[in-house]
Formats: sequence, C-alpha cells, structure tokens
Amino acid sequence: MTEQRQRHDLVIFGGNGDLALRKLLPALYYLEAANLLDQLEHIIGASRAEFNSPQYRDLVAEQLQKYLPDEDWDEEVWATFSARLEFVTVDANTASGYQALADFNLQRRPCIYYLATLPSLYGAICSNLQSSGVLTENSRVVLEKPLGQDLESCQEINSAVAEVFDELATFRIDHYLGKETVQNLIALRFGNPMFSHLWSHHYIDSVQITVAESLGVEGRGSYYAEVGALRDMVQNHLLQILCLVAMEPPNNLDADAIRDEKVKVLTSLQGMDKHRVREDTVRGQYAAGQMDGEAVPGFLDQEEYHDCALTETYVALKAEVVNWRWSGVPFYLRTGKRLAQQFSEIVIEFKPQVHSIFPYNSNEELRNQLVMRLQPEENVTLYAMSKQPGLGSGMSLQPTALDLTGKQKSIGRSNDAYERLLLDVINNDQTLFMRRDEVENAWRWADTIVESWEQNGKKPKLYKAGSMGPSSATSLIERDGRSWHE
Repeated sequence: MTEQRQRHDLVIFGGNGDLALRKLLPALYYLEAANLLDQLEHIIGASRAEFNSPQYRDLVAEQLQKYLPDEDWDEEVWATFSARLEFVTVDANTASGYQALADFNLQRRPCIYYLATLPSLYGAICSNLQSSGVLTENSRVVLEKPLGQDLESCQEINSAVAEVFDELATFRIDHYLGKETVQNLIALRFGNPMFSHLWSHHYIDSVQITVAESLGVEGRGSYYAEVGALRDMVQNHLLQILCLVAMEPPNNLDADAIRDEKVKVLTSLQGMDKHRVREDTVRGQYAAGQMDGEAVPGFLDQEEYHDCALTETYVALKAEVVNWRWSGVPFYLRTGKRLAQQFSEIVIEFKPQVHSIFPYNSNEELRNQLVMRLQPEENVTLYAMSKQPGLGSGMSLQPTALDLTGKQKSIGRSNDAYERLLLDVINNDQTLFMRRDEVENAWRWADTIVESWEQNGKKPKLYKAGSMGPSSATSLIERDGRSWHE
C-alpha cells in the first residue's frame, strides 16, 4: 500500500477559531459530501478552549449551518462527517498539554497538523509536537500565511519549523493558488499553442493584477495595523499570481519543477531602490466615504487605528521581470480595502497590430485582452476584435467577448480553494504550495519597498471609501499611456 492510500488523522490547531469554522471545516464538509475523505480517520480540533468532543460537534454544526447555503446542508453527510470530529484541549505553548494528543495514539497513522494559529506559535507547536512523541516519519504540517512580517522573521519561523519537519513535509498555504482560474492559467499557457507562442514581450503590452476589496479592516485588529496592505496581500497573493503569469514552462507538472520556475521569476524581479519606490509605488489609506449609499468611517476614524497614520490600506505599483521573455513589459499590481468594487482579476493586454488596415477613431481600442476573473465569480474571457454589425458601420471594429470558461459554469457550485488545497495535503501533493525559498525571496523583494517607505516617512495618500483608490494610482499607469481595467 502506498502512502497516498494510507488513512490519516488531521489535527487543526485553532480548531474553534474563525479560519477553522469559516473556511476549513466547511471545505472538509464538502469533501465529505463528495466522498473524498475516505483517507481521513479523525478530524481533531485543538485549542485552549475547554470543550469536549460532543460540544465541539455542536459548535461545528451550528457554524456550518451559518456559513453553508441551506440547500447544501445534508443530515446524512453531517452524520458521516461528525463521526470523524473530535476535540482536545491543548495549550500550544505548554508541552504538558500535548499529552491529550498522544492519548489519541496518533502515531498509528500518518498525521497532518494544520496550524490555523498566529505564526508566532508555529515554532512552539512544532517543538512540542516533537517532544510529546506524537510525530511519525509521515507526519506533515500546514502553515497559514503570513509567514512573518519581513524576511528576518520569516526565516526565523521557517528555521523553527525545519528543526522538526522536513521541507517535503511542510505545506505553506496560499489559498489564492487553490482557485480554479489560477490553475486554469497554467492550462491556458502551456496547453494551447495559440497562447504559449504569444506569451512574451513580442506580443504582450502589459499585465495587470488586481485584488480589490469593498470591506474595510473589520476583524483584523492589531494584525492589519502592524502589517498593512503590502505585507498582507502583495508579498504573497499578488506575487504568487505574478509568478504563474511570468514563469517559464516547467519540464513537467511535478511540484518542484513548477516551484523552481516561480523562484526564477522572483529572483528576476527588478530591484526596488529608493528612486523606483518613489516613482513606481503608491500607497493609500481610506478616508470616510460612502459604500452602497451608506456613510462609512475612515481607517483612522476607528478608535483602534488612531495611531496608524503610516499604515497603508491600498497599494499600487509597477514591477518588471528582467529576463528575455518579459523585457519592457510592465506588471501593474494593485490591492486595497473599501474600494468601489470587489473583484480579483488578471488582465493580459496584447499589443495592437503594428499596422492596422481598419479605420480608427478615438472611441475604438484596437487591442485584445485576456481577462481572468478570480472573484467574485471565476471565469476566463478573451476580448478579440470583430466587425461592428450593421450596414452603416463599414469595417469598424469592436471588442467581442469570447467566453473560455465554457461548460464549467454549468457544473454548479464552484469548489472553494480550501477544498482543493486540503485534498492536496491529504494526497501529499505540494504543487500548489509555496517552498521556503519562494516565500523568502518574495519577502526579500517586498522588504526593500517597506524600508524605502519607512525612510521616506510620508503618510499614505488618502482616498474616499467607495472610490477605486487614490488619484496618484491612476497617474501611475496613465503616465505610461495605459489605464486600469475596471
């Protein structure tokens, strides 16, 4: 029997926390409904809470019915799923508390430890797991982001985990990599000659990556006040997407073949010295405004953020990948909170024809775009030029949307990213997870931006809640003769 066919236990540290109840346990429930949890024996919640297993099952049932659509709740699925659920009270920082895990005799099966806790606890948890004797040679650990707040703290966390878990047993999760459209990017790039041959500076004018959020900083408390938008979103989500857009074709779909190419992109990013940071980055902070017709306070208007004048809630920047494929192609990245729209997308802007035989006027854009929407819906659309219909239009062109999502839309409910990623952990597939050198190289690049901002000392540009960010972000892209896709 191979390791992939063995049964596992899954321990979720922080098992009664927001991430576990809102994302992880619903994802596991859906995997149960799809009959994909046959390799799991127990799902064990672990935290300092004084629960017993029946109380934990009641809590999970209550939260599942809160977060799942009514039509997705199934008593038979719940009966099977709840039979796997257990709970142990464990203080992550106290070695003696791990005896409760040992009492489950977890060493009988490979065990997966999902650390849905503060990253500052990762080292202590791993060390205590080792000293308690519950680990086996097949044990695995899953680490949630953020891995540190800079390169130094990231290296400290990685080193502490590496003292206990081998790199091949360490799964660093970025849920954006589990989205169907992000994976479809790999299929489009490397499965279709029409795109793979066009994928370079010869035919691509620019790339935009946007993660726009309409919510404010609710529920993020002191964490967001400390890190800001660049550390929270750009260093991980946006750079990971950039890597998949820009990487060279891997030799195969093995995890390390793909991750080797992603690391090459990160090490090819143009360094952000003080001049480039000043010219090519914008950071903003939302002020009071209106969302859906209702007044909302600004970031600094909220009592817990009064002392956070230098914390950015918005970032826009221009990055460049310095290699033969992408020379001269700007990558525009932006993310922010309290924006007018909530969406995440990748826009590949192709160059116009060198010489057009068609009549042109200022109302026509003779360019083609590939737009990959990650949320709220997931779809892929190619905007290609076609003739404007009608007798009087002559041969004037217009962009026509070609839906490349196709029958995927009719499948029904889209799988949440955590469903795919949890299944991959169970199957010991690291393809969609970050390797240590990936994370550290991303921090190495992002740190130079943060350091320049700190040395500059200027406050973020204010933008009204309900807008699409500060006007300087519009200027950043318009000075290059381009505009944000909205």
